[in-house]
Amino acid sequence: MTYFPAFINVSDRTCLVVGGGGKALKKARLLINAGARLDIAAAFVSPDMTAELADLVAEGRVRYVDQATAAADLAPADLAPYELIIVATEERSHDEAYARAARQANRPVNVVDRPDLSTFITPAIVTRGDVVIGISTNGASPVLARLIRTRIESVLPARLGHLVAFCARFRRAVKAKLGAHARRAFWEQVIGGPVGAHILAGRNQAAHKQMLEALNRQTPPDTTGMVHIVGTGPGDPDLLTLRALHVMQQADVVLYDKLVGPGILDYVRRDADRIYVGKSRSNHFRTQTEINHLLLHHAKAGRRVVRLKGGDPYIFGRGGEEIDFLRDHHIATEVVPGVTAATGCAAAAKIPLTHRNVAQAVTFVTGHGENGEPDIDWRHLAQLDHTLVVYMGVARAGQISQQLMDHGMAASTPVAVVENGTLEQQKVIAGQLHELGALIAERQVNGPAVLIIGEVAAYANKDNVAELAELNDRRIA
Repeated sequence: MTYFPAFINVSDRTCLVVGGGGKALKKARLLINAGARLDIAAAFVSPDMTAELADLVAEGRVRYVDQATAAADLAPADLAPYELIIVATEERSHDEAYARAARQANRPVNVVDRPDLSTFITPAIVTRGDVVIGISTNGASPVLARLIRTRIESVLPARLGHLVAFCARFRRAVKAKLGAHARRAFWEQVIGGPVGAHILAGRNQAAHKQMLEALNRQTPPDTTGMVHIVGTGPGDPDLLTLRALHVMQQADVVLYDKLVGPGILDYVRRDADRIYVGKSRSNHFRTQTEINHLLLHHAKAGRRVVRLKGGDPYIFGRGGEEIDFLRDHHIATEVVPGVTAATGCAAAAKIPLTHRNVAQAVTFVTGHGENGEPDIDWRHLAQLDHTLVVYMGVARAGQISQQLMDHGMAASTPVAVVENGTLEQQKVIAGQLHELGALIAERQVNGPAVLIIGEVAAYANKDNVAELAELNDRRIA
């Protein structure tokens, strides 16, 4: 480690940025965000810098100062008033002159892209309010530092700064009520328990209420755990939301079923307990009632429970049933939405679910009801002039197509079957409504799949794109 990591307080202190181009502007932003007053020395100031800093110049937070007419004229005394100096002139002689004068004036100096002239470097930074993380490669590879920053950005919850501010507001009250040992346990429970989860999810009122109740008891908040119902999307881990990723990495126990693949499970906290609960058509490893009671059991044991579901929990995912059960037992819950299979699979197959002049609406239905046959108004669906997406419809594809045709939908209506959408083994089958059942049987569709029915399904077959374009033209005419 060549550099000692430290944070410098520049709030309301005057710093100097030398240069008026894009690199100088980036450094100026960092200093301004840290509360510094700023002098800018530049022979030329870019229009972007002038426009962005205009209000701060008017307020007196930023001012432009004369740069020395020649590098040789610069004296250490010129730099003595500054808390720190950043040089971004991109002119070798000026960079070296300012670095030399700053050293002689005993002032910290950073010359952009010249670690050999710098006494400090600025790391890649991740910020969440008062939470600041710096990543450095000792100047060896700024690109690598930025890549690491991107990875960290994806892990940290967006509202982490709000949690810090929340803790700061209660810090004095907690200190007055609890001794040192009890205080530490209290804060661990607050941050890692339901109160912290409420803040990170934006439920400030609920967090404030629980915090006041805990302080009045002078004990840590309720140690009952919390259940997060998390949508994992159609299969590709890259489609996980940042919130889903954060919750998965904080889990104590994870319940998952067949629709959640190993690529998703790789993102779960390594030492979390994993419980497989099955749930495929007509093959329930555990019943829904058993799953509900597992969630309740682990939450009552004070654990952070994550229930992973393919797609979105509230779109044919039975998330509502689990939330109702947990609410009835007074368990704190959170629902994390996911990319639903219809939109994820359609996008992966390059099928627009809506398309101007072709389909201006879309309907999602399930092909599998509580007791097998879904309770669907086929006449109504057959008469809709827009896209129909059927979940869990592979086993009844022939019946579904027949019902739609019997109630008036054209046998030639384009259809597409997207199996294992968004994954490497994705398969897209295109055809017409009258042959839907036969296509599925012939192509041996066994994996999770959605059925897309309507004119937009023609996009699944490249040969039909021109035909669809003609259809558009006719409808516009």
